[in-house]
Amino acid sequence: MENSGDNLSQFDISKEEIDKLVGEVIRYILFKTHQSSGCPIKREELTQLVTKNYRNRLLPAFIINEAKDKLSTIFGYELRELQRSRPSSASQARFSQQSGVDAKSYVIISQLPAEVYKKYVEDVNTSHLTGFTFVVISIVHLAGGKIAEESLWHQLKRMGLHEADENHPVLGNVKQVLETLVQQRFLQKDKVNGPEGTTLFYELAERALDGPIVSSSA
Repeated sequence: MENSGDNLSQFDISKEEIDKLVGEVIRYILFKTHQSSGCPIKREELTQLVTKNYRNRLLPAFIINEAKDKLSTIFGYELRELQRSRPSSASQARFSQQSGVDAKSYVIISQLPAEVYKKYVEDVNTSHLTGFTFVVISIVHLAGGKIAEESLWHQLKRMGLHEADENHPVLGNVKQVLETLVQQRFLQKDKVNGPEGTTLFYELAERALDGPIVSSSA
């Protein structure tokens, strides 16, 4: 821990207490990422882990930064803050369907080389989800970064994926898997009013715009 003596003096807290808090934050991040299938973690959740017993308002940011360093050096993960992208339509404030993710939220991304990650970390039981994610994001990207829901399902049906299919042999509930991509911030939904009524669009969200899809999966 760099400059730990100087940093600890401003918090009136021991190194042991700091280490314990950092450990709690790291465990929470790893457990929550696994439990929620990689959905973003709100900064508020991490802050509450610290402030439940300590009141110094600067302490949460310090602990999160320390956890970020250890996740990188020990576990090989980057703790990346998501910069929330906004729907492109002018009616976004009123009609955008947000996924409930706070503007300040985090995901962990493997820093391991692709071949090492694939050999030692990648779960073959979830590789089909990575494939589905790649296909959907590719469709939206080729449509210019935004596609109407009806058009997206039209493209997916050509691959044998149907909106009403709740028992796909590989994906299970296909519509639910698509919704998971919204929760994970690969996609975002935007309702737009037009002459023929309201149309639901899917747009690329920050995780799809931020880098390779495979490396974004913890």
